[in-house]
Amino acid sequence: MNPQTYLVTGASRGIGQALSLHLAKNGFRVVLLARKSEALDSTTTDVQALSPTSFQASCDLADSTSIARAVEQILDNVDRIDGLIHNAGTIAPIKPMLEAAGDDWARSIQVNLIGVQQLTAGLTTLLVGEHRVRVSTISSGASLRPLGSWSAYCTAKAGLDMWARCLAHEGADENISAIAVAPGIVDTGMQVDIRSAPEEDFPLRSTFAGYYADGDLTDPMEVAQQLFSLLTEHSMEQSGQRFDVRDL
Repeated sequence: MNPQTYLVTGASRGIGQALSLHLAKNGFRVVLLARKSEALDSTTTDVQALSPTSFQASCDLADSTSIARAVEQILDNVDRIDGLIHNAGTIAPIKPMLEAAGDDWARSIQVNLIGVQQLTAGLTTLLVGEHRVRVSTISSGASLRPLGSWSAYCTAKAGLDMWARCLAHEGADENISAIAVAPGIVDTGMQVDIRSAPEEDFPLRSTFAGYYADGDLTDPMEVAQQLFSLLTEHSMEQSGQRFDVRDL
């Protein structure tokens, strides 16, 4: 029996890297999607040691042409996809919304939301059919409440939660489920970016620096273990719901 195939975006580091490794350890074939980097190559090597048929698809979700190329590569190498984990994201720009450059704000919406739709729609032929497909988006507390200087991220994550609900609604007849999962405060590169923001741009910077200093950040591998069953086994009855890892 062929292993299930899961695509993980943002697979080169943080939660995406941890999920890719955990999936491979449990017998899944993984398509690792991220921007081309040494980190992506290294993670792919580690995943392939556990799941030899896994492979990488380099892709910049900020670039529609790059997404189209990645889709073509995946279609050439995969007969079906059993799960999508939309994990990739960017926190930039961390700026008061009236001071943020328009191009930076638009890039955030593209990476965090529009790219998710473009990638998923491009893979439609691998998703529809009699087989069961589970789609998961990595959400955030920022999807539920505004945070100063995070306007683009908050807006995109709120949109992504609704995107998952829409896919759950429309995908039900195709045996496709979709959920959103908030992973809590995790020790990832995004947290480094947050702590690196100038205080004048992000008044809450010291709060997030405190999370790190106090050891309040969760290790990505721990999060991957907590999320694994939900991402790979959630039911059609759970489709359309938003979960928080701290409630699992």
